[in-house]
Amino acid sequence: MAVKKAKPEKKPLVKKAVPDEKKAAPAKKETPKKAAKPAAKKPEPKKEATRTYHVVKRPEDGKWEVKFAGGQKAIKLFDTQKEALEYSKVMAKNQGGSMLVHNSKGANKGRIKKK
Repeated sequence: MAVKKAKPEKKPLVKKAVPDEKKAAPAKKETPKKAAKPAAKKPEPKKEATRTYHVVKRPEDGKWEVKFAGGQKAIKLFDTQKEALEYSKVMAKNQGGSMLVHNSKGANKGRIKKK
């Protein structure tokens, strides 16, 4: 008697997922991460406005006053122009500024700039 061999059962074929080289996206290069934050830009040094002191004669009482540029109030009052000039020179030198002397009378009324 001849014995028939049993046929093995067919298993369904399962293909392993292999990425297709043509369709695969190119691999991204990994950049090394920096531990420290990038250096912030240094702020540019601000330009200091030059301090200008004005020496002006007051018409009301004839006294000389030293005023800061753009100021409404007098810093100090003096009886003579010479005293006002000496004071404003010291202030301008200490503050790194300049002074303007306004003439008190005459046809040449105007300003004389001194540093």
